[in-house]
Amino acid sequence: MVKLTVGTGIFFLLVPEAIARLPDGPANTAEPHARNSTLSVIMSQFVPLISSGVAGPLGVLHLPRLWQKASLEATGKLHPDYPGCGKGYDQMVLDGLGLDREEFLAYIKSDKPTYVQLEGWVLAKKGGSLDKAAVQTLNDAIKGYIHDDGTRAAILSSAGRPDDGTVKDAVGLNNLDDWQSFYNEVLK
Repeated sequence: MVKLTVGTGIFFLLVPEAIARLPDGPANTAEPHARNSTLSVIMSQFVPLISSGVAGPLGVLHLPRLWQKASLEATGKLHPDYPGCGKGYDQMVLDGLGLDREEFLAYIKSDKPTYVQLEGWVLAKKGGSLDKAAVQTLNDAIKGYIHDDGTRAAILSSAGRPDDGTVKDAVGLNNLDDWQSFYNEVLK
């Protein structure tokens, strides 16, 4: 495996045919012998694309996204425009589940759990089960959260979508914001 350093730290997996077409120069630090093998390059900064509207087997909305962001931050791979554990939905989930923020982040950093392992940890902290009513209240709060007019207008403008009043929920707006960031950083 050969590491290739590219501009902003966003990297790709290249097949041998593509390696043969790589230009020489400082941007291409692949050794010559790599041109005959697969070049695997590690992405250094990720835009989180798991939506706040996604739940794992426990049924808790946003928990998979919080796991992804906190895990990426713990390994130094989270895009700098995103907090690993912010004060909005992230804190709503921690509060809704009755989890200590610092303990949660320490667990993510020290154990680097898979998502399923994280859910197991949550269950262990909660005595083996979650209060279904509390989860429903949390999920309703996530689905029902509405951004202020300025935030909504900024996200829609950045995404190139008119503000026609049809997208008001924060989950939907945040999805548009993530997808636009992904486009700007990776596809553009």
